[in-house]
Amino acid sequence: MLDESLLDSPEGLGEADRRGLLRGAAEAGARVRTAARHAAEAGVRELKPDGRPRAVLIAGPGAAATHTADLLGSLAGPGSPVIRLAPTGVAPAAGALRWELPGWAGSVDLLLIATPDGTEPSLSLLAEQAYRRGCSVVAVAPAGTPLAEAVSGAHGLLVPMATAPYDQEEPLAASSPGVFWALLTPLLALLDRIGLLTAAPDALEKVADRLDHIAERCGPAIATYSNPAKTLAAELADSLPVVWTEGTSAGPAGRRFAAALAELAGRPAVVAELPEALAAHSALLAGPLAASADPDDFFRDRVEEPPALHARVVLLRDRPIGGLTAAPGARDLALSHDTPISELEPEEGGDLETLAELIAVTDFAAVYLALASGA
Repeated sequence: MLDESLLDSPEGLGEADRRGLLRGAAEAGARVRTAARHAAEAGVRELKPDGRPRAVLIAGPGAAATHTADLLGSLAGPGSPVIRLAPTGVAPAAGALRWELPGWAGSVDLLLIATPDGTEPSLSLLAEQAYRRGCSVVAVAPAGTPLAEAVSGAHGLLVPMATAPYDQEEPLAASSPGVFWALLTPLLALLDRIGLLTAAPDALEKVADRLDHIAERCGPAIATYSNPAKTLAAELADSLPVVWTEGTSAGPAGRRFAAALAELAGRPAVVAELPEALAAHSALLAGPLAASADPDDFFRDRVEEPPALHARVVLLRDRPIGGLTAAPGARDLALSHDTPISELEPEEGGDLETLAELIAVTDFAAVYLALASGA
C-alpha cells in the first residue's frame, strides 16, 4: 500500500530514504558536471581518433551499464555500432561475473568498461584481453581499484568515476540516478570526440542545467499537486505500469523506468515502443488487468480488502505533439478499455536535454514510489 501522506512529508521521506536515492536524484546535475570535468582532466577532449571504430563494445555490471549501452546505442542512430557485452556467471557478484570479447574483436574496435565497483576480476581480465587483441580500452570506474590498475597496464584511458562521500555509506543501487549519470557522462564526451554522436561540452552543461531544473520541480519539498514525479508515483499506486514510449530516445528512458520500478520499488512493469505497443499490449488491456474487469470492486471494503491490480498506461514522448504521432491512437486504445493514462513530455530543447528530463522525472517517480510503499 502506498502511504500518500508520506509523499508530502519531506522529513518522513528523508527518514525513509536509507539508500540516499533522493539525494542521488537531486544531485544528478552536479554529478554530470563533475563527470564531465573528470573526462576533460583525463584527456578525452585531447584525443585524436583515427576515424570511427568498427564496433563499440560496452561491458559492465548491473542496470546502470545496461541503460548506458541502451542509451548510447539509441543516440548513435540507425546502424549503431554499440554492442553490449552481457555477463555470464552464477551470481550478480563482483567475483562471479564473466565477460568475454567476441572472437572477431580486434584493432579497429573500441572497448568501453563502465562500473561503479572496479573490483570485478573478469573486467580486469577483459581489459588485458582487449590489449592483446589490439582493441582500444577506455574505462569509467572508481580510482585506485584493481580495474583502474588493469586499464593502466593495458595502455588504456581511465576516467575516474564521479563519486560523492555518501556513496561509500551504503551499497550503490544499480538504478541509482547518481551511478547512471556518473558512468554515462564521460562516455558521451568520448563518443562525441570520435564522432559517433553529438555531446559537446556545452550540450552536457545544458543537460546538467535541465537536471537541476527537474530537481527543483520534483524535489521532496514540492507538494504532490505541483510535483510531476510525486503525481506519477501516486497514480501508479496499486497499478501495473504499462510504459509506452514514442521517439528514439524515449525508448531507453522507458526501459530504464521499468527497470528502476522493479529494482527500487519492487513493482513489475511492461514496456514497449509505439506504434507496435498498441498491438503488443491490446490483449493485456482487454484482459483481467483492465480497470473495468472487476465489477465487484465498487463494493470492496476499502479498509480491509486490498485493491485489485489494474493496468495504467504511462506514455513517455520525446517530441512535440505536432507531426506524425501514434499518441492519439494510444489514448483511444487505453480509454476504450477504461484504462487510465499518464503522460510525460519534456520541454523543448536538444535531444540530450529532453532525454535527461524524461529520465530525471521517472527516476524521481520510481524513488517516491519506493519510499512511500516501504520498499
